[in-house]
Amino acid sequence: MDTKLSLLTQLQHLGTAPCNETTPVAPVGLPSIRTSTVRFNTIEDLEATYRRKSKGERLVTYGRMGMETHAALEDIFCQLEGGKRCFLASSGLGAITMSLLSLLSAGDHMLVADCVYGPVRHLANTVLSRMNIEFTYVPAQSTNALQAQLKANTRVLYVESPGSLLFEMLDIPALAAFAKQHGLILVVDNTWGSGYACQPLELGADVSVIAGTKYVGGHSDLMLGAVVAKDKALIERIDLNQYAMGYSVSADDAWLAIRGVRTLPVRMDQHARSALQVCRYFDDLPETRRIFHPAFEKDAGHALWKRDCTGSNGMLSIELALSDRQIRTFVNALELFSIGYSWGGFESLIQWVDRPTLENHAYWSREDNQIIRLHIGLESVIDLVDDLDQALQKARAV
Repeated sequence: MDTKLSLLTQLQHLGTAPCNETTPVAPVGLPSIRTSTVRFNTIEDLEATYRRKSKGERLVTYGRMGMETHAALEDIFCQLEGGKRCFLASSGLGAITMSLLSLLSAGDHMLVADCVYGPVRHLANTVLSRMNIEFTYVPAQSTNALQAQLKANTRVLYVESPGSLLFEMLDIPALAAFAKQHGLILVVDNTWGSGYACQPLELGADVSVIAGTKYVGGHSDLMLGAVVAKDKALIERIDLNQYAMGYSVSADDAWLAIRGVRTLPVRMDQHARSALQVCRYFDDLPETRRIFHPAFEKDAGHALWKRDCTGSNGMLSIELALSDRQIRTFVNALELFSIGYSWGGFESLIQWVDRPTLENHAYWSREDNQIIRLHIGLESVIDLVDDLDQALQKARAV
């Protein structure tokens, strides 16, 4: 496809069912192609497929790697992220695991931004530690902090930007320069940007990891992860490990993600507009101590967001001067916000972030306030603000 076309246009045409000389008619959407077995006409065809596959082509010899539906979704992720090859996983955490187990070996050390997705810590404490892989959590806003924790066996720098709970912006170009200087592989969790609002590979990262469960799927009805890279040597390493670890993704989930991505730009733009209006509502409240949303002009990372991002989304966190009893009342009184850990769908969500989790984040002020994380869905933002306001009135009365 002509790369001069806008991403919005490309996402409407990538992954469609092709018309050619053997199929003069075709449906608009590529079907969900399910299979376990791949057939070959001759031994020579099988041998030729393996030869081409050994040279790096994406060719299928068994159904686990997926057929045309999977290949179409991989192409879409590559277009979103600016990569050369995409590897699918059955969840975002699965994609993180795939990338780290592909890039780290026993005896290696990894630097990890302290703002990463919580289950990364569980992965490190269980699987990685058992494999004798070391890891150090560092406030990644400063390369000085990274430099202080660098070891001779450090191989990977793993970050998430914006951060998972407080959405602090990290300077990806600076981190990329630091990684290159010290021979590290920079892996960035880009679920927040999902290839539309941010492109870490374009900013210098080596590997981008995305939970397609969130904004790519967009409807809270699938689990999906993706690992995207553009360096040939890294692609070969991830390719070997993806196959060895038996990763497989349902064709139906791949099909749902392709369907979801058609509306990714319009959905994310609407989420972003509504989130800014919610930020301005909280900005006027006497209980608000801090708003965490990089697209909001008063956020500490707003300048980095303007420099490095092409959009935003519906995620924000708020620090509120409320008691434990008041915050419980507030959350329980909400009618349009469900309590849930995921995000990226059409629905609005809220999470009361507990203090033990926040203790891991240097970005947190450690004051005796409450942190709530909101996902602003596609409902009327007027209705959402009214719902927040009525719940706050009840909390004030406690």
